[in-house]
Amino acid sequence: MPQIIDICSLQELPPGAVRLVEWEDLEIGVFNCAGTVYAIEDRCSHDNGTLVEGELDQDACTIECPRHGSLFDLRTGQPKTLPAYVPVDTFPVLVDEEMIKLEVE
Repeated sequence: MPQIIDICSLQELPPGAVRLVEWEDLEIGVFNCAGTVYAIEDRCSHDNGTLVEGELDQDACTIECPRHGSLFDLRTGQPKTLPAYVPVDTFPVLVDEEMIKLEVE
């Protein structure tokens, strides 16, 4: 059954900002990409490295894995470049009364 968790206010995560959220056994990267908030699993599917420490490209809406350079689409979790070829999980984001919330299972 999905659960909704509060992350932070929209004001606390301005465009270009990134936040790491830990929920149960998951680490989730929350990204404000040019005003739209996305959430993906904070784990590169190539070698399990963290993604929130990578470079956010707001124009392309991608995050680059800092270890080997794979680019991941924040909207879909799909890798756009090698060496990663398996997508990472994405999480639905809700903004309710200026509060960012995630739907997790």
